[in-house]
Formats: sequence, C-alpha cells, structure tokens
Amino acid sequence: MANKLREWKATVTGEPFPIIHDHSKVPHTSGHPDDTTLEEQQQILNLSSKLKEMYHRYSIYYHIHHYTSADDLTVGLHIEESIYGRKYYGYGTPGAPFDREVISGQMANPVFPVPIEALKSKLSFVDFDAGETFQLSEKVRVRTAMLNHPDGATGYRIEFKGKSICYVTDTEHIPGEPDENILELIDGADLVVYDSTYTEEEFPAKVGWGHSTWEEGVRLAQMANVKSLAIFHHDPDHEDSFMEALEIEVRKKWRGAFVARENMRINLI
Repeated sequence: MANKLREWKATVTGEPFPIIHDHSKVPHTSGHPDDTTLEEQQQILNLSSKLKEMYHRYSIYYHIHHYTSADDLTVGLHIEESIYGRKYYGYGTPGAPFDREVISGQMANPVFPVPIEALKSKLSFVDFDAGETFQLSEKVRVRTAMLNHPDGATGYRIEFKGKSICYVTDTEHIPGEPDENILELIDGADLVVYDSTYTEEEFPAKVGWGHSTWEEGVRLAQMANVKSLAIFHHDPDHEDSFMEALEIEVRKKWRGAFVARENMRINLI
C-alpha cells in the first residue's frame, strides 16, 4: 500500500514521498524502507477489521506522533484503519500529527484524495500534554512522560489488571544523569520497551540524534525495579549477526533484559 501511495504522489505532484516509514510491525525493528516483504504487507491488508483496529491502536503509542511534515506517510496506515476499523482514536499533544486539524490537512489534495469527512468510522481526537494521565477505558489507564528527543516525544505506561508495560522511545539519555521522568514512569513496571538504538561505543558519535543505548536501558530498569526490559528500536545498520552477539552480551549484563524480535509475544496476564 505504501509503495502504491508513493507512486501515486509521484504521478500527481512530480515527486514521491521521501521515505516509506513502516510502523505497523510488532515489535518494530527498524521502520525503514524495505522493512516488510510484499507477503507481510499482504498479510496486514488481509486482516479482519478488528485486528486492523488493534494494529492502529498500537501505532498510537508509537513515535509516529513526532512527524510533522504534510507529506509524511502517516497517511498510509491510519487512513486504512479509519476506513476499515470501527473506531479511530487520535491521541496526541495539541498540534501533533494525531491532532484532528493536522490529520485533516494530510488527508487533502494533493497529498491524498480521500478527505477525512468521507470516513464512516467513529472519530475521536483527544489532546493531552506529556506528563498527564488518562483512561482508555474503565480498566485501562495510560500515564505519560516527556522524553528527550528533538521536537519532543512522549513515553507511555499502560496499566491493566495490575500489570504494566512502558513504551519509552524515542529518547536520548545524558551520560551519568538518569532521566527522572523515565524513572518515575517505569517504576516497578512488569515490562519496559526501551530505545536501545546504539551501543555505548557508538553513542558519542550520535549525540543529538535523539536515541539511547541498551546499556542505559538496563541501568534505568534496574534502578526502577523493573521486572523485564525489551531491547528495542535497533539501528538499521545492526545486522542479524551483530544482534545475536549483542543479545549474548545483554543477557550476561542482566537476565531481565532481552532483544525484541518480530512476532514476539509476551504474556503479562
């Protein structure tokens, strides 16, 4: 679908989308071009409406919210979900791409031919500021925290039936200064999914890029009495052999940490 949209935009405007950024896979690995095969893309398109809705709700907690350009391919997945899902929830800080005004602007010519008014699903846009807490339902509570990333990013803690999972990306740590926002957010969590893009050896050359290391993730998790840590948001340059060696190092460092893989499922309840 993303490739077709890119071809369509090139035909209409003379320029394709600069990048196809896919965030529909669980867990996310790199999110860069060619991250999914045609077979995987077809599997997503063949899902039932309910499962597509679930995929979209997952993407709500993704770092897709910090994209702001009008031609960003956030239009790809969320429009698919808005058409086929029963409900469309747009949570985000005011003016961010899950804001109704920004979404409406993306869904207009020449960026996309289907206006938001044409969608038949129930639309609900809810603004919040990082640091606030809100309810997704009577039983599901979401806590948020500001992260250290260019143009801002938000970390999430989802609580349900006495269990909690924290989604902490994109964020850049300051060496020797544990992020108090993150420590408060992840305190005692059952699972933390943390931005572990780089190793500590790679990090000095990436300062200012807005990402962290798996070593910092382990330190924060241990300080906050976290039960388990998912090493996540891998650098696209880290090939399989690199990740396999990294996982061995991670497990030696702390048995509570592991490397996230595609199609991995973790039961907390």
